Parts: sequence; C-alpha cells; structure tokens
Amino acid sequence: MSFNKSITLNNGVKMPQIGLGTWQSNPGEVERAVETALKAGYKHIDAAVIYENQNEVAEGIRASGVPRSEIFLVSKLWNNSHRPELVEADLDNTLKELGVDYLDLYLIHWPVAFQPGQALSPKRARADGSGEEAIIDVGGPSITDTWKAVTALLKTNKVKAVGVSNFTVKHLEELAKSSDVVPAVNQIEAHPLLVQDDLIEYCAKKNIHLTAYSPLGQNLTGKTPVIAHKVVAEVAEKAKATTAQVLIAWGVSKGYSVIPKSVTPDRIKSNFQQVELDQAALDKISGIVKTDGRTRYNVPYFYNPRWDIDIFGEDSEKAATHKVW
Repeated sequence: MSFNKSITLNNGVKMPQIGLGTWQSNPGEVERAVETALKAGYKHIDAAVIYENQNEVAEGIRASGVPRSEIFLVSKLWNNSHRPELVEADLDNTLKELGVDYLDLYLIHWPVAFQPGQALSPKRARADGSGEEAIIDVGGPSITDTWKAVTALLKTNKVKAVGVSNFTVKHLEELAKSSDVVPAVNQIEAHPLLVQDDLIEYCAKKNIHLTAYSPLGQNLTGKTPVIAHKVVAEVAEKAKATTAQVLIAWGVSKGYSVIPKSVTPDRIKSNFQQVELDQAALDKISGIVKTDGRTRYNVPYFYNPRWDIDIFGEDSEKAATHKVW
C-alpha cells in the first residue's frame, strides 16, 4: 500500500504525497479513474480546466463515496484568465465544474497569458503560414500581476493554498520582488531525465514544495518515455516492482509529491503500492541522464498551435518571439 505520507506546505496545509494526475486522459475515462483511485486509498487528485474533464472528476468523486473533506483537490488558473479581474471568476468556474466550494490548492498553470475570451486556447495562423499559434496577451498582465490576484483568493476561503506550475527560478524571483506570499507549491515536469538542480535548490531554500508531473515521462514529442528505459526495467525486475512504481519511488526519494496519470484500474492501484529502493538502485536510475541526455518532454513552443514564447530558456526555445514577463 501507499506509505500514506503527507507533505506539510509552507502555510501549514498538509498534502498527500502521492496523487492521481488527470492530464491527457480521454473523455469518458476520468470519472472511472478518479472513482477507482479514491476507492483504492488515494486522497490527492490533480485537475485543471484546460484538461476539459473536471465534470468527470466531480462525478468520480461522487461515485467514490469518499467525503470531500478527506480529499486534497488541486486545480489551476488557465492562461486566458491571467488578467487580475478574471482570476476569481476562473476559480469560480472550476469550483462549479468540480462541484465543490473550495480547493485545497490553486496554481497558476503556466507563466503565460493568452488573449482573454471564451476560447481556452485562442489561435491564429502563423505569419509564415506554417501552421497555427496561440494568441498571447502581449501587453497584458505580468506574472506578478496575476500572482497578486491569485494570492488575494486566500481571503475568500475558496482556496487553502496557492502556488504555481512550470515556473523557473527566474519566474519565482520575479514573484518574490513584488509579493510577500511565497508559493506553497511549484508543479513541474520531473523525472530522471529532467533533474533541475538550480530549481530544486532554490525551492528548498524558499520552502516551496515541488510536485512532479509526468513522473513516468511522456510521448508528446515522439521521444521514448523514461518508463520504457531498460535501466528502469532492470531495477524494477530486481525490486519485484513495476517500472511505474520504481519511478514513483525515485520521485519520492527526491522529496517530490508525485502525480502519475493512469486511467487503467490495475495501474492506478499498483501505482499506489509504494516500494522503497536502496541507494544503489536510486543512483542507477539517476545515472541514465548521463547516457541518454537531458530531456524535457513538455515544451509548448512545439505544441500545435504553437506557443511563441520562451518559457524555460531551453536551446530549443531560442527562436521564440516572446519571453515571460
């Protein structure tokens, strides 16, 4: 079973370390996944309006019979609502979709503002005719403007904690210049092929907890996900565990909370059966980046429609027109 460990955030709120992710889950799959997870003992569910399945999350919660008070529920402010006057309305919409009156944690999903409006991802043709691009709210609110509006939500009793997602050290430093409220959480892509030492060190110093999304890797770019790596398979075989259990254990060893996504009942259950790895096994997994190279799977510059903005400072983003402001 799960070790049932919780993380105490910087405002005293406790968050279960293992959760269920709901990103990239097809319509019709999420309700059953959430119900299965909660009945299996999960207490932490990660959602977002852009996943377009929060109504299913709500149905899964209801079907599980688990009281709302026993669930740590996370959702996120989407890019088209970064203007301060839109922030609380975006939260209210999420609360309505989820069928609840508060969130345990509310995050700024990306340090990127889109043109406001009904479209979650407003788009237009690229100037070079090579495809489509998201319409960025150039001249719109800065990340500090949006953060101030998000922190104001703490006074409404609609959220217990606030944080960010996909923020770099530079972005976090910008928030610190204008606000005394330190993000409780920074949710980031984290797995053995993407260990961001500078970010880990900064967040530890500032008491910002890191949640690892895509802890098993992704197939967004066609690159082989880390879960398919032969070294991970070797460690799993020796530990008599699944490859997913091994990668979750690696993330836990780093102090992350971990939110693997699955819609398969057996995998949902096995992902919650935590295992412990010895240091030699952990070191072996950590070493694969030396042979395979650093890999960030989730770079919106390569989305379709493209986000024409440099978010992470990766070499692959250098051609982007905009930078986070």
